[in-house]
Amino acid sequence: MSQPVVVVTDSTACLDPEEAGRLGVIVIPLQVVVAGRTLDDVTQIDAEGVAVALREWSPVSTSRPAPQRFADAYELAAARGAAGVVSVHLSGAMSGTVDAARIAAEDALIPVEVVDSRSLAMGLGFPVLAAALAAHRGTDRLGVAGAARACAEATKSFFYVDTLEHLRRGGRLGAAATLFGSALSIKPLLHITEGTIAPLEKVRTAGRAISRLEDLAVRAAGGEPVEVAVHHLAAAGRARTLADHLTKRIPGLARLRVVEVGAAVGVHVGPGMLGVTITPTLPND
Repeated sequence: MSQPVVVVTDSTACLDPEEAGRLGVIVIPLQVVVAGRTLDDVTQIDAEGVAVALREWSPVSTSRPAPQRFADAYELAAARGAAGVVSVHLSGAMSGTVDAARIAAEDALIPVEVVDSRSLAMGLGFPVLAAALAAHRGTDRLGVAGAARACAEATKSFFYVDTLEHLRRGGRLGAAATLFGSALSIKPLLHITEGTIAPLEKVRTAGRAISRLEDLAVRAAGGEPVEVAVHHLAAAGRARTLADHLTKRIPGLARLRVVEVGAAVGVHVGPGMLGVTITPTLPND
């Protein structure tokens, strides 16, 4: 029996491929450009590959998928027998990906609802999962889109980077550029607000920054049932330690994931990044 609504997203959602496949989510890759060579995120370049390129200071950038890729995904959903699509993507303030999705949606064979998550990584991934679980239960297109938007609104993300240089070079600093200026030697804590990356605090050492990141996550989680994702790029040990601490300190923790971000996200945050995303517990499927 076909699912009435198919969920489409992009590779910055950092979803587990097995989970995405089980829920029927179609994932469109962003492109990563390394020394002039364009590669699909995840399938042609992974986190390790981009970390190496960044450490070597190779020219690295990202580009949005072409609208045709979204058109092909919507056509695939129609071929599966779907009555509609909900297409959930990373923040439009950070990328033109959601605009490409909207262009493709105009000529799709079936109705497409495009949702700007106003976030990325599991700040996008959790709303995608909320939408996919709603679709799995037979919810209609507008209800599925509503589930994504409600989850996105309730989700909070904080992160630490070893250096602001990668964010600065990629043009993703936003308000942080004004606050921090050229003080690129600090250990900054940032968050995602209003769809953009913004500064929270200046911290002088990595140890203090990670400790403060932990405190921010615990405070954001409160005492209600929550799911948590710990993100990293080439910092598995740090991420596991942070995850262990959060497991002990968050009373309502229902599930914790440790996720290495993909190449497209990694380009902008750099090796050593740690992030935490907190969302209310998702329903079971």
